[in-house]
Amino acid sequence: MSPSPASASTRAIHAQRAAERAVQYLRPGMVVGLGGGTTVLFALRKLAALLRAGELHDLLGVSCSSATGEEARRLGIPLTTLVDHPVIDVTIDGADEVDPGLNLIKGGGGALLHEKIVAQASRREIIVVDDSKLSPVLGTNRRLPVEVIAFGWRGQVAYLESLGAQVDRRLGAGGRPFETDEGHLILDCQFGAIAAPGELAERLQGRSGVVEHGLFLGLATDLIVAGDGGIRHLERQRPPDSSDDPRGERR
Repeated sequence: MSPSPASASTRAIHAQRAAERAVQYLRPGMVVGLGGGTTVLFALRKLAALLRAGELHDLLGVSCSSATGEEARRLGIPLTTLVDHPVIDVTIDGADEVDPGLNLIKGGGGALLHEKIVAQASRREIIVVDDSKLSPVLGTNRRLPVEVIAFGWRGQVAYLESLGAQVDRRLGAGGRPFETDEGHLILDCQFGAIAAPGELAERLQGRSGVVEHGLFLGLATDLIVAGDGGIRHLERQRPPDSSDDPRGERR
């Protein structure tokens, strides 16, 4: 998988095509995870149009971010929560970088914690991207977001630097520190190509003060990618003994 060069407007068109294709896999009565980021907005608009037309009905959404939730409500998409529906049929989400094994870097929009919780609760996790997001190795083109609590955050910077990262605290509007929906900070980490993402994920998960990281490994079941050559749908190969995995169910 290799990306083709494209302008920002062309990439947006590709992302829209991928997002709208993903909506075709939704069925009446489903509980649907609604990811974060601009690509998912295209899916929301298509979903809302199908609900208005009566082609989809009795569908409930679980939003991964406050921004997605606000847009879903504005479009008339009914929402629920993981408390009321702890198992999600299908989630549609975007990604910042995708490797050939359908592993991801996510968190460019700052909703990585909620997005990972929803992904883990999903039977099917459909990732939609334009082909500029494809990469031979995670970290080649994008920084890795790491979500940390504010208390002692400089200690997390030192730890991440000890792992080989160049670290910047993410800033938001007006140059103030960016805060997630849970009130945490984001440290954007330039590791370069990550040769062993599983090992890095373990080291981050074992660090007190690190809430979550943007490595989404083994969570995506499907990838829909659009580019100048059209739309491709790739599926993760599941091991033979994975039949009990709720994310393996297809509808």
